[in-house]
Amino acid sequence: MGQKKLHSIPSGDPWALQRRQHGVVTRAQLLDLGFNSDAIQHRLQKGRLHAVHRGVYALGRPDLTREGAWMAAVLSCGSGAALSHHSAAALWGILDREPRGIEVSVPNSAFRRRPRVVVHRPRAPCELARHHGIPVTTPACTLVDVATSLTRRRLEASINEADKLGLIDPDTLRSAIEQMRGRPGVAIVQRTLDRHTFTLTDSELERRFLPLVARAGLPKPRTRQLVNGFRVDFYWPDLGLVVETDGLRYHRTPSQQTRDRERDQAHVAHGLIPLRFTHAQVTYEPDHVTATLAAVARRLLSR
Repeated sequence: MGQKKLHSIPSGDPWALQRRQHGVVTRAQLLDLGFNSDAIQHRLQKGRLHAVHRGVYALGRPDLTREGAWMAAVLSCGSGAALSHHSAAALWGILDREPRGIEVSVPNSAFRRRPRVVVHRPRAPCELARHHGIPVTTPACTLVDVATSLTRRRLEASINEADKLGLIDPDTLRSAIEQMRGRPGVAIVQRTLDRHTFTLTDSELERRFLPLVARAGLPKPRTRQLVNGFRVDFYWPDLGLVVETDGLRYHRTPSQQTRDRERDQAHVAHGLIPLRFTHAQVTYEPDHVTATLAAVARRLLSR
């Protein structure tokens, strides 16, 4: 009787499930497909199933892809679990590496830890998605989750990469984090966005930029002049220098970028030197702006 159970044919196809889940299946899924406990144990002994986590198995081959390891970790954490933090960022392609241990967020505060899995219990729920079939936190939530552990430059790079990959643009990210107030990382992402997506008014820009001009040893420029058919921010006709400031570093459209190139090319064709600084550089990196202006001023004044 026991032998019959061991070799009974299940009603479902575990291989189709295995392909959808990057090589792994759970005990509960096998039971739903018609396997019984004896059949599962028999396949474990024969090397057709390989334990990855408690109740999660690799079907067929024991070695898993990176996606298979992620899926196994999520499945081991039960219903509502999702890949999160650095592991989610790696899955979305916005961070190139993750720390030791696969990071998973679970909704149950009483959940017991798993070996090789770093379990997070967020205070507030986060929207989930699926990417390559793996449950994962959304790009917005992922960026907020990793913000507290990244340097400013790495966070900027991740936001930029998410934009480039078409996952989320800065405006949509700004709207999304408005719904996550109180979650660790929100304020950091907000400050990072403010550095690169805000635009100063003409008067504010002049007030911040003109002291840098003086520090660099340049005379006061003309502002908002029409030069070579384009309205420019700052212009030194005697020096042949034009300075422009760009408002959006992350999400300038191709047409905007083309227009910028045409402006610069028109100025060069007429013998001018065009320089560009972002609004963020003027506000947050004044030493860099001053040093660049000073170097250009020395070159121009020595001609």
